[in-house]
Amino acid sequence: MSQPRPLDGILVLDFSQFLAGPVAALRLADLGARVIKIERPGSGDIGRQLAFAGLREGADTLSFHAMNRGKESLAADLKDPESLDAVRRLAERADVIIQNFRPGVVQRLGLDYESLRERNPGVVYGSISGYGEQGPWRSRPGQDLLAQSLSGLPWLQDPHKPTPVGLSIADHLASCHLAQGVLALLFRRERTGEGGLVETSLLEGMLDLQFELLTARLSKPGQVKVEPRGDFSAHAFLPAPYGIYPTSDGYLSIAMNPVDKIGRLLDIEEIASITDPAQWWERQAEIEQLIASKLASGPTEQWLSTLDHADVWCAPVNTLDQLVDSEGFRAIDMTQTVGRVEADGRAVTIETLRSPLRIDGSRPSNPGAAPVLGADTGRISAEFGLPSIPSASSIGAS
Repeated sequence: MSQPRPLDGILVLDFSQFLAGPVAALRLADLGARVIKIERPGSGDIGRQLAFAGLREGADTLSFHAMNRGKESLAADLKDPESLDAVRRLAERADVIIQNFRPGVVQRLGLDYESLRERNPGVVYGSISGYGEQGPWRSRPGQDLLAQSLSGLPWLQDPHKPTPVGLSIADHLASCHLAQGVLALLFRRERTGEGGLVETSLLEGMLDLQFELLTARLSKPGQVKVEPRGDFSAHAFLPAPYGIYPTSDGYLSIAMNPVDKIGRLLDIEEIASITDPAQWWERQAEIEQLIASKLASGPTEQWLSTLDHADVWCAPVNTLDQLVDSEGFRAIDMTQTVGRVEADGRAVTIETLRSPLRIDGSRPSNPGAAPVLGADTGRISAEFGLPSIPSASSIGAS
């Protein structure tokens, strides 16, 4: 008999769209929670149509499949009084609510924390916004690139040519923080019976990512200078040799290591005698250029053999194909295949990832696919004794 997952028996209602909220709910689903996704009839979560790299599978985008696997879908038009009443009744039975509506929307719907707490005192309510509930940015579009930009991260990457991280880092960090807060409140509820409200935002996740930099700026104003990085440096505040260097057949990253040690190992006489860490800063560009010139003369594996043998912190820079084809990727065992039957009866399968956690030595299994829009509406309504929820055909897509 398999061991119960940590959140078995926990019911989550996921009202969120796009990425941050759905992925927070996914993290709970991977730990065993039952997640019911509340979607508008006809169109559903906007993420069903926002295609990562333009890729789709069946009726939905590949990214929607990835971030909503293992959930159920209840289609309900919250502008319709009957449907809204049914959803409110379901919320009275939920352990967790996840939402990322625009500011003010949940209050108008009566689905805000204060309203739900009156009927469900133990509810744990998780809310993600773009930039918090107060301040001049509260109504700005809560989107990943915009949150990165307001946080200053692209400027930190290169003050002369601001460059964002090429993935939705703000969304993913916010999802982690919200899931952590939900778990903390579920633990408190277990001890005290008290639910609670946890809130975070894309901006707060981005600020937390930069806690070292912001601590330095807040504590030592005027002493933190961000200079454009050289061609090889990988960090605005770490000296040579920290960076990524081209080899004759790829790239090699070198982390924090004594410059003189690198010089001796790579037979670079000009830097083998630089033992003063202050000069690793002062002569950073020169040192990096000398290392780059040397590494470009040979293949990655040659340099790895030399540096690994000397316990130097380094790694090859994998391409996407090299990563997926590597033994290290296979050994971490994070992939799984999920499948579903489309509304038209066609079967589709998706190769995707599993939870990044291992609990008691095993990775939690959640093999369910992302739901077809509204596929579980009737069954859930019957199970919870909800008032009839009109179908999309009877009320029209909203």
